[in-house]
Amino acid sequence: MTEPMRTSLPDLKEALLRAGVVSSADLQQALQEQVKSSNKLHFLDILQQAGKCDEKKLVSVLCEEYGYRLVSLKMLIIDKEVLKLVSKKTAEAYGCLPISLLEKTLTVAVANPTNIKVLDELQAITGKRIRTSVAEYSQLKEYIQKSYQGEVSVSEEPVLDEGAEDLVSLANMVESEATLDKQQKVADLMEQANQAPVVKLVNMVLVEGVRRRASDIFIEPWEGFVRIRMRIDGILEEIVKPQKSFGAAIVSRVKIMSQLNIAEHRVPQDGRFKVRTQGREVDMRVSILPSSFGEKVCLRILDTGAQSHDIQKLGFTETEQSVIRASAKKPHGMILVTGPTGSGKTTTLYSVLKYLDSPQVNITTVEDPVEYQMSGINQVNVRESIGLTFPAALRSILRQDPDIILIGEIRDAETLDIAVKAALTGHLVLSTLHTNDAVSSVTRMANLGLEPFLIASTVLMISAQRLVRRLCPRCRVAYDLEPDMYKFLNLDPKKKIQLWKAKGCSQCRQLGYQGRSVITEILEMKPDILDMIMQGASADLIKERAREHGMNTLRESAIQKALAGETSLDEVFRVTIADVGAKPGGGAP
Repeated sequence: MTEPMRTSLPDLKEALLRAGVVSSADLQQALQEQVKSSNKLHFLDILQQAGKCDEKKLVSVLCEEYGYRLVSLKMLIIDKEVLKLVSKKTAEAYGCLPISLLEKTLTVAVANPTNIKVLDELQAITGKRIRTSVAEYSQLKEYIQKSYQGEVSVSEEPVLDEGAEDLVSLANMVESEATLDKQQKVADLMEQANQAPVVKLVNMVLVEGVRRRASDIFIEPWEGFVRIRMRIDGILEEIVKPQKSFGAAIVSRVKIMSQLNIAEHRVPQDGRFKVRTQGREVDMRVSILPSSFGEKVCLRILDTGAQSHDIQKLGFTETEQSVIRASAKKPHGMILVTGPTGSGKTTTLYSVLKYLDSPQVNITTVEDPVEYQMSGINQVNVRESIGLTFPAALRSILRQDPDIILIGEIRDAETLDIAVKAALTGHLVLSTLHTNDAVSSVTRMANLGLEPFLIASTVLMISAQRLVRRLCPRCRVAYDLEPDMYKFLNLDPKKKIQLWKAKGCSQCRQLGYQGRSVITEILEMKPDILDMIMQGASADLIKERAREHGMNTLRESAIQKALAGETSLDEVFRVTIADVGAKPGGGAP
């Protein structure tokens, strides 16, 4: 509990005026601002932030008339373990500095000990009883910066490998030890979130996600239970279903690890943290979204140790690799990669950057958010809340004399306009679009207001891509293709074709698949295709001409993977749609 309110004390406003701490006019203005303030700042905090208080007189009033203890921060040596109880971000936001811990009582230095709301929040965050000491506002600000010097903004919590523990058994154990009231308080959630079984369950889920090479972990509240699922090789798998009463504690634990506000349940929140498992650090990107039955959590696993950024290892054929490398070596122009979310667009572009990176090249990226940290490359994180949008960042980046620019995504006409101008003025620009195939990107850019001659003048190549699951090489089963499938797949009926299908073994967890490979449709800007774009030809005509030049469609690329034994026909049909007007033999190797 926080310290109890004292009784029979003078009114704070009257005491401040009587002691000459603040003028009557400044006090009235602060009170008016307090009423207008969206987050209801305390009037004393408003006065201190505006520099309208006599700090020494204020400290004297608080100590002599209200009985608070004065602390001189210059005389203290604060233990680092005590500082870890309150993050730098929280200390700056609440104007507090943890200075000592005795059993379950945490002493904090504050400039305004009368703000009970802040003290209650600190109690909820730390799970400790809060005792206050008073410090001068300017001194407190200075020592918050000094004390947290060198602290990283991302929480790095070690996660131990405990693979022998069964997640379902652990969830059942937690349910028997932890129950929550329907009317939950922040302090209750904090206590629940820090209980050993809760911590252990969340850690185990994270470790299991990394071990299974999942791309995402979903914690979803429903009416009678909480469902935890993982996206593994593009397919969702249910892992465990704890009881509904336990869901809020799991979400609170994730919020604590991400340094998010556990008291806020009404608006979305985004954060990130790091874990250490299997001998390496793994980034976790967190998105929390309020839903009908509670808060839904999505954890994006960014495992650089398991992710390759080598073009040769992504699944491109030799021909496709040569086209990508040839386009990337051009001094200026635009390379576009298209496809839905989760189709590996960013990974492909990072592999191009890795191929191009050298001490002689200035590379800058602007992303929302930065997914993978790459040494030697300048990476800018978009922050729309403060005005750092894609267009704003790009304008500044162009003043930094870059050779290569990666734009996370072209979402609007303004971003496209700046990207095209950069490509026209001697820069190599790499970016992504959300379109279904390569040729549709030309139509999409035209819809955004880009003139056909600018498309023809800047675009070097467009690659549409998807990811198909790879067959497990240990248990895949060969079979002969049925005769009626030759025509359907546009294959040569004169050739006897053998394919493979999934079976399942202990190595692939009985799924029959392990890992994913890229399939792609690359539109090279040949002279006659550029002429067609200039003349405003339809997407169908451009696609037909590109196929005459040897462009494989996504379906044909997937069929080639199946013929090579890398994937199955089931995957081909799951990921791609049939080509309209495909010529017989189009899928033949």
